[in-house]
Amino acid sequence: MKKVLVILLLTLVLFTLSCVKKNTAQDSISVLVFVTGFIAGSPPYEMMTEGALEFAQEHPNVKVKVYEAGINQAEWEAQLGEMVASGEYDVVIGSNPSLPEICVNILALFPNQKFIILDAYYEGNPQIRTYNYNQYEQSKVLGFLAGLITTSDMRYSNSQKRVGFIAAQEYPLLTREMIPGFLEGARLADSQIALDVRIIGSWADASKAAELASAMMAGGVDVFTAIAGSAAQGLIRVASERGAYIVWYNTNAYNLAPGVIVGCGIMEQKKLVMEILGDLIEGKIEYGTAQTIGIKEGYLGFAFDAPGYLESLPPDIRERFETYYNGLLP
Repeated sequence: MKKVLVILLLTLVLFTLSCVKKNTAQDSISVLVFVTGFIAGSPPYEMMTEGALEFAQEHPNVKVKVYEAGINQAEWEAQLGEMVASGEYDVVIGSNPSLPEICVNILALFPNQKFIILDAYYEGNPQIRTYNYNQYEQSKVLGFLAGLITTSDMRYSNSQKRVGFIAAQEYPLLTREMIPGFLEGARLADSQIALDVRIIGSWADASKAAELASAMMAGGVDVFTAIAGSAAQGLIRVASERGAYIVWYNTNAYNLAPGVIVGCGIMEQKKLVMEILGDLIEGKIEYGTAQTIGIKEGYLGFAFDAPGYLESLPPDIRERFETYYNGLLP
């Protein structure tokens, strides 16, 4: 009888081990792409989801679920907690400066969940890895171009030396880095340039953005930038109808308003997401750490070759701007 029990136990152990080996060999990585907003109209989210889905197509062992949480920030934590509670996802990827704090709260309930957050800086938590774009650097570059334009004799430039920044809402990265960087860049062109900053209060209210843009133009603003999601359509409409210029963050958007959008920064979000997923497969992600990446690292840039840039700006402005930009390269 004892011999039979031993044989049965050995058989059970061998069967269990074979199942573990089989499961390990076929084990897939499950990724939740958590979008704090909506994908459409938001270049960072478009690039993030495109990179993740394209990587999954190329790697059958990687499964990607994309979830749009909407623009009500008060609901993000509950939605993320509900998604994580399923235990389905090995890692959550998101892109928002406010996400790390939300992830810390989630970890109080689900301490084994892994998070990789882009466009944020947070270190010290062994479950969270962040990659922070040097938005001060990008803002300074765009601000310098705006300063060159507002002090020029281009068609829509006036004598006021006044540039504008329209944002959907206030948040630390905006107030600490982007707005100061934009103003510093503008004042590299002329120390007398003033910056008019307005807050919409929504990522989707294009009518409010248009109202603010109109008031700013009445006050002398002739060059704008915006971090406003789909609400920026209101700015584009007013600038196009009344005659003003826009420099754009993160993506090539010249075709949205030819001759009005005259300079576009580039964020290599898609490339970064695909590299992160590659590192995830190979076990190279260093959780608990944060990294700042920018122009020198190849994750921020500028759309120099686009017709919208070459045809909209006079040679003297392009020469001064490109000389400054090239000085930032390694």
